[in-house]
Amino acid sequence: MLKLTSALLLGGLASTASFAEKWHMPTPYGDGNLPTQIAYNFAQEVKDNTKGELDITVHSGGSLVKHTEIPRSVKTGQVQMGEVFMGILGNENPIYKHDNIPFLATTYPDAEKLWKAAKPAVAKALDKDGMVLLYAVAWPAQSLYSKEPVNKLADLEGAKMRAYSPSTSRLADLMGTTPTTIQVPDIPQAFSTGIIQAMVTSPSTGVDSQAWDYVNHFTEISAWIPKNIVVVNKRAFRRLDKASQEIILDAAANAESAGWAGVAARAAKDKATLIANGMTVSQPSPELIKELKAIGKTMSDEWKAEAPKDVAAILYNYEK
Repeated sequence: MLKLTSALLLGGLASTASFAEKWHMPTPYGDGNLPTQIAYNFAQEVKDNTKGELDITVHSGGSLVKHTEIPRSVKTGQVQMGEVFMGILGNENPIYKHDNIPFLATTYPDAEKLWKAAKPAVAKALDKDGMVLLYAVAWPAQSLYSKEPVNKLADLEGAKMRAYSPSTSRLADLMGTTPTTIQVPDIPQAFSTGIIQAMVTSPSTGVDSQAWDYVNHFTEISAWIPKNIVVVNKRAFRRLDKASQEIILDAAANAESAGWAGVAARAAKDKATLIANGMTVSQPSPELIKELKAIGKTMSDEWKAEAPKDVAAILYNYEK
């Protein structure tokens, strides 16, 4: 259920006809994460440059709307804007999976290049759903957390693996594990109660959930670099005057630039925090990488088959 009060609803789309508007922006992750910090900066820039006429309140950590409900809440106008992990939209349109394909783009320059290739298609799909794409923020590369060392996939056979998107569910299947959907706030309890035994996620999520309390090993497979996207309800955006729209778009461009500029440093900082708290950080064995790249090839082929024309266009723009 949405955690929306009547007061918030009264401050919804109906308020966009007047100035000194107050908008609400739910985000799924906590304040310690780079995407959330950038969201606060974005909101402050908009407020400053509109001279307070547009005040965006960031509700972090799923405190206003649950993660999986954020896209629908923005689309229907229950909130004006929101942030979402793009991969959770993969069942709606295969183009949202482009940054969840293992080993398609594993460096930050390649991930940014892939985003530029996919961005027009993503914006078009969101527009059809009544939303305007504002900006994206990349996560650090996704790697493997486990209680015991993992040198080959057989070491994980039968384990329950955290899943958080259609692509990560498929990955868990292909790894010989059981996919189990767990959102970030529930990770510690899921490990402590045996609901999951492993996960593939960023060093930032590991720090945010204090992974050292329940796992010992972080294997840097760096399989892919996913993104959060920030979207705004199209009707709410269009009701703003042109000057306010431009301020939002300028702030969004600055937010996206800040994300690409800061993600590598955040990854290094968070990995150092894992080490400082006693976790063993290691490079993957050649056998493990070979097995994972074979899975990546399978997932890439499946992705292409889902939407041959759209996926081919993204890959063409990415590879050219």
